[in-house]
Amino acid sequence: MPSLFSLYRKIFFGRKPGWDGQPLPGIQVSCDKVAISAASVSQYANVCGYSFDGEQLPMTYMHVLVFRLQALIFTHPAITFPLLGMIHLRNRITSYRQLKIDETFRIECALAGSEETETGLTFDLFSKVWVGEELVWESVSTYLYRIEKPGKRSRPPKGDNMAWDNPQQWQLSEDLGRRYAKASGDYNLIHLHPVLSKRFGFDRVLVHGMWSKARCIAAMNEEIGDRPVEVDVTFKLPLFMPADVTFCAIDQPESAGKRFELRDGRGRRPHLTGSVRYLN
Repeated sequence: MPSLFSLYRKIFFGRKPGWDGQPLPGIQVSCDKVAISAASVSQYANVCGYSFDGEQLPMTYMHVLVFRLQALIFTHPAITFPLLGMIHLRNRITSYRQLKIDETFRIECALAGSEETETGLTFDLFSKVWVGEELVWESVSTYLYRIEKPGKRSRPPKGDNMAWDNPQQWQLSEDLGRRYAKASGDYNLIHLHPVLSKRFGFDRVLVHGMWSKARCIAAMNEEIGDRPVEVDVTFKLPLFMPADVTFCAIDQPESAGKRFELRDGRGRRPHLTGSVRYLN
């Protein structure tokens, strides 16, 4: 796998002028014979609220490794804008079976095109994980490189029409971003310290989107079990730390799955909306 030190040296100190107005090219990277450290998984599970039995990987852990290949793509000369400050809009993970700590993986990641929207340049990164010839896990991450345009104002999102009578309540500490960065390798500056996040226009540090997704899945993990599953989330309002948040999930029998949301402490504004779909 690419070295995080080497990647962040390029990300922090490399100079990229910004988007050049051209569509993004197709770029694909891969890495074979990837092994996983139980200590790393344990640290990640602890930060995200999973119970790690020393054998089965949390569903979202593979994103930690996928992120390294995504970062490698971002350092490609054809990507003319910086990784830092980029916004993660959406993530869909499909887990075809439970992954185990003693398995060896082949990981592929690809950028395939882009689209200019009202808010900037959006693009998808497709990732696949194989054990031998078996596809065991895949994901799609949608990112936004924001381009400021005059006169454009977005309306704040509203929560879904779902019961919010007895949600779980979580307290997020100010150092959560630093702890998750250490466990995941995602050292985007907006998550680390207020002095750093202010460089990107934020008064406080933000929660990592993938921490939010992982924490929500951890809360449903006992019900999901080891079934093949697809978990799709959209990241809504930024979640600043420290914070009190609420979480609720409801069964959707007609779709063989669940709907869930992570909202502010009063249960009014959504930070994340998502769905769980069982594949069999």
